[in-house]
Amino acid sequence: MQLGMIGIGRMGGNMVRRLQKSGHKCVVYGRSPKAVKELEGEGATGAASLDDLVKKLQKPRVIWLMVPAAAVEATLHDLLGKLQKDDVVVDGGNSYYVDDIRRAKELSAKGIHYCDVGTSGGVWGLERGYCQMIGGETEVVKRLDPIFKSLAPGRGNLDRTPGRDRVPGTAEEGYLHCGPSGAGHFVKMVHNGIEYGLMEAYAEGLSILKHANAGKSHRETDAETTPLRNPEHYQYDFNLADITEVWRRGSVVASWLLDLTAISLLDQPTLERFSGRVSDSGEGRWTILAAIESTAPAPVLTASLFQRFTSRGENDFAAKVLSAMRFQFGGHIEKKSGH
Repeated sequence: MQLGMIGIGRMGGNMVRRLQKSGHKCVVYGRSPKAVKELEGEGATGAASLDDLVKKLQKPRVIWLMVPAAAVEATLHDLLGKLQKDDVVVDGGNSYYVDDIRRAKELSAKGIHYCDVGTSGGVWGLERGYCQMIGGETEVVKRLDPIFKSLAPGRGNLDRTPGRDRVPGTAEEGYLHCGPSGAGHFVKMVHNGIEYGLMEAYAEGLSILKHANAGKSHRETDAETTPLRNPEHYQYDFNLADITEVWRRGSVVASWLLDLTAISLLDQPTLERFSGRVSDSGEGRWTILAAIESTAPAPVLTASLFQRFTSRGENDFAAKVLSAMRFQFGGHIEKKSGH
């Protein structure tokens, strides 16, 4: 098939490469002329503008947006006047599913189809493939199946789920039509909310292991410091790189996230190149909002989102309020951070 890719950064560029390996033809456009030139050198057709991209695509066109969620609206606005009936727009980024529902209706009124595709795979996708959660009209999703199949990981060497051989569908291949407009990004939204929780669980557990040598450190004896009652119980200097490695081998907590953590800890045991500021791109927030509105309790996912806010200093003022109250009611003089 032929596909136009708008947004050829870390994921979009590698998706083009993976598609071309399967024989698909790609027309590419992005903010970086250098990235366009690079993909041209690998067999893609470069476009100098959105107009140029649309002209170079055969009708009915398929255009995949791989841009930040905040840029989708403006990109669609610029595209719409250039598209025709039966063209398809695919949003493969991390848009809010509510926006997908609205956009699909707006495009449908013009005879243009819209698919929302939650895409997971990150910078490893070129090699491993991209897990895809798809929302949109059934016939359109079927039309684009060769693209989804080429991007997907396939079954690989994973053991089959018992009984899966009796169940039809593409889920085993790593892509799934989840339902109508918005369904793909809804599933990806919750996927990322779960990811927040898993990451926070690993981070907290490894932090406890790192602090297991607390009994070896001198602690002040004063009214401001809770004493360590049994320092002899905390005399361990654990090798976290080795621990994450052994957990990868047969442990119930083994996962790809743990694999990636093991790589980082082996490379830099103290993670000195990181400051600990953790961003959130929206999906975690939207997952919690959906949980609230549908009354589905999600305490772990909620806590993991708030921890990301804390990592960015968003809790600093609240901590100052606490310190101020302690000073007022007890005359407590706060210690310097880290002491």
